Amino acid sequence: MPKASDSKNGKQRHNPLHVELTQDDGILRSYQKAKKSRKKTDANSGDEGEGFVDAGMSRKILQMARAQKEELEQEEGENEILESGSTGRFAGFEVDEEQISGSFSDEDDDDYEDYEEFDPDAAVEELEVNPEDDALFQKFLGGPGPAGLESPVNLADKILERIREKESTEAMAKKVQDENARGDGVMLPPKVIEVYVKVGELLSRYRSGKLPKAFKIIPSLRNWQDVLYVTNPEGWSTNAVYEATKLFVSNLKSNQSQTFLEAILLDRFRDDIAENKVLNYHIYRSLKKSLYKPAAFFKGFLFPLAESGRCSLREAVIVGSILSKVSIPALHSAAALLRLSEMEYSGPNSLFIKVLIDKKYALPYKVIDSLVFHFLRFRINDGKALPVIWHQSFLVFAQRYKNDVTDDQREALLEVLKTRIHPKITSEIRRELMTGSERPAPASAMEIDA
Repeated sequence: MPKASDSKNGKQRHNPLHVELTQDDGILRSYQKAKKSRKKTDANSGDEGEGFVDAGMSRKILQMARAQKEELEQEEGENEILESGSTGRFAGFEVDEEQISGSFSDEDDDDYEDYEEFDPDAAVEELEVNPEDDALFQKFLGGPGPAGLESPVNLADKILERIREKESTEAMAKKVQDENARGDGVMLPPKVIEVYVKVGELLSRYRSGKLPKAFKIIPSLRNWQDVLYVTNPEGWSTNAVYEATKLFVSNLKSNQSQTFLEAILLDRFRDDIAENKVLNYHIYRSLKKSLYKPAAFFKGFLFPLAESGRCSLREAVIVGSILSKVSIPALHSAAALLRLSEMEYSGPNSLFIKVLIDKKYALPYKVIDSLVFHFLRFRINDGKALPVIWHQSFLVFAQRYKNDVTDDQREALLEVLKTRIHPKITSEIRRELMTGSERPAPASAMEIDA
């Protein structure tokens, strides 16, 4: 298919070549270029006639004008600096008065008359300076200052000293505030007090189920003891006491658990026995759970109970039954025996010693020696009969550790039996001690003998 011819409505740029060659004797015409240049010339001349400048040219003109202005200002500033510097540099030279007067005009005569009135010999007014201000000024500038002043002080050191004084004052005030808070009462937000008062009301009628979440987070608080007192532990139900014991003993550290047992569980234990003559089943379970941390139980419950001097035989029997039923680590039992044997004697102490000895742990020689001295304290008969529980604890000791005492200790214990006699138990104690063997010598002593 043939190519479509282009239809050009516009005028051709030039005549065909053969027409151009036939015209003007074969000389090609170049009027188009001249026409273009003429158009450009006409346009430029028209613009010049009308006085219009394009945006680019205007911007360049403004930049050049600004640069020239800045150069002029810079030259004027340098001239001023040179004039001021020359004035200061040649201020010391003397110039004749005639030369100076000749350079002034008539208009400046009035101003010059003011300077002529100055008399160099006239008295000059002196300013009085406060000696204290002068001393302070010289002190901070490091100048000589008046005699007797201290060495110059650095301003930075002075500021640091004031900062340290302020910090020490704030620390002292905080310490006093903490002491006052501990002495006057608990400072808790009203909202916290309101919440835990309601928690205490719930625990007073608690029987089973989940504990309030606000109560479960108490062991994780820094001031858990203060928050716990807001719940009124004395009003808790026995079921709540058991759940609280499990929660606090398992989540608190040993020393914190000791505080909980001594402040809450011990009082609740004694109050329940004094009121009902028997111990509630849930309180009994609470005591068994508290032995989860033996050190906290002994330090927070057993030792305060034995040292109080008011422990009844009923209370001792109940605690003894718990000690006999729950497994206790040997080292904790040995430490408890050592502490009980050094306490002042009482019937409940002998019961606790009997129960712990009857657990048949391998005790260190230090604990055995302490128990021997405990029984030797009663060698002198003061006329008071000892309770049966003392003879029973002596018998259990002879049965379990008769082979772990030395011959000297054995003889001393036999002397005790001559003054402290029980019709049925003393003979059994003597028989056990007589059938025992001597304590084996330590390994180091055997090597020396060899």
